[in-house]
Amino acid sequence: MDRIFERLADIVGSDYVSNAAEERFIYSRDGGVQMPHEPDYVVLPNTTEEVQKIILLANEEKIPVVPMGGGLVLSGLSIPLKGGIVLDMKRMNRIIEVNEKSHYAVVEAGTALGMLSAYLNKHHPSLKNSLPDAPPVATVAGNIMIHGSGHLSQSEGGFHSEMVTGLEVVLPTGKIVKLGSCSTVPYWFSRAPLPDLAGLFLGWNGTTGIITKVGIKLFPRPLLNDGLMFMTEDVDTVPDIMFRIVNTEMCEDLTFFITPKPAMFEGFQMTIISITANSEKEMRLKKEIIRDALRDYYESKEAGFVPVPKEMKAFLLEAPQKNLSAFADVRKGGGFEYVGAIIPVEKIPDAYRAGLDIAAKNGITYSLGGRMIGRGHSFMFYFAYPFNRADKEDMDRVRQALDDTNHAALKMGGIPWKAEVSGQQLILKQMEPSTYEFMQDIRKLLDPNGIMNPGNWEVNP
Repeated sequence: MDRIFERLADIVGSDYVSNAAEERFIYSRDGGVQMPHEPDYVVLPNTTEEVQKIILLANEEKIPVVPMGGGLVLSGLSIPLKGGIVLDMKRMNRIIEVNEKSHYAVVEAGTALGMLSAYLNKHHPSLKNSLPDAPPVATVAGNIMIHGSGHLSQSEGGFHSEMVTGLEVVLPTGKIVKLGSCSTVPYWFSRAPLPDLAGLFLGWNGTTGIITKVGIKLFPRPLLNDGLMFMTEDVDTVPDIMFRIVNTEMCEDLTFFITPKPAMFEGFQMTIISITANSEKEMRLKKEIIRDALRDYYESKEAGFVPVPKEMKAFLLEAPQKNLSAFADVRKGGGFEYVGAIIPVEKIPDAYRAGLDIAAKNGITYSLGGRMIGRGHSFMFYFAYPFNRADKEDMDRVRQALDDTNHAALKMGGIPWKAEVSGQQLILKQMEPSTYEFMQDIRKLLDPNGIMNPGNWEVNP
């Protein structure tokens, strides 16, 4: 063990490798309910070449390697299930390039989404990146790897993984590859028209390689931002209401939430329609088009727009949304399980009812909601369950709620999002056997020694 520690120190420097008990404790867990597993080493590389050397060492010594971004995934995907090396990528946080004309940025994998947003605000104020509803320390690479979504996912690019224009990856064998246009020319503008190999590293939970650089789409930043809140009492109307709003092509972001508090919201569903424009005239026109699309609902008093005070509107329209992070510690125990399902839009009522039933059955606090993806192509429905980490029974209830949520998502025709190991196993068991076998064939080809985040995407980890 001392020999391996010294070799890691030779690669990254003694200040950036640790096997101290307190470091291993911190990196053995995240904010969710998954059981902790300690790594043997924590390593913070600074360059792609250092990552490559660590992977070559891990292959030689048959040591598991687990990449980690912001450590905010909550479902244990960066917990080292079989020990080994946690590769904390936060030192690799350089913004390499912003191309204003072709609307993309190239960043290192550990670059925080908030850091990129702040950089654009300062140096390229006409552009913005899509932001997930997560703390700003969430990383670009970590978010794309779990098919994250954000405030531009409805109108612009779908899931953040669909906004990727190119990747640099260290393969499990140590080979460094570039994917997309950057593999052939100096520009990171697109994955097309070349064979699209980026999908081999998106959604795989770090089992196929280490992303070290990302090309990501940027989008124009309109001058004005405003929004509308539409309240419904019958959840079965929500898919049609969202269908109508999306078809106007007037809204940037389209989200939905329910909450039992404050009491005035209990029993109702809220749809938040975010609108951007470059003039007051354009903003008025967009709002009027959306109101016209929903006119029969509010004229019949079946649903209606809610006047929103200026202070509350700013809170609802902020990106990223901070209300979910505030809700995370409502139990005052530092624990939060933020799970989700990617579902067909017409299944929103089923997901809503399932969430209420699961919370009631397990006696837990809840927050439910979601975001439209890709102009109506799917819906990211979230189920948020806070818990008190000092209360074992509270944690057990949330674990059961998580399992119930995964089963409910699959039953209604959705797929659990960023699923923890038990959720992954549910998905794999329902998957076509030939698809599962194909996934395993790819992993064996890319990672012959099985060092990359073992325990994930395995039926029997």
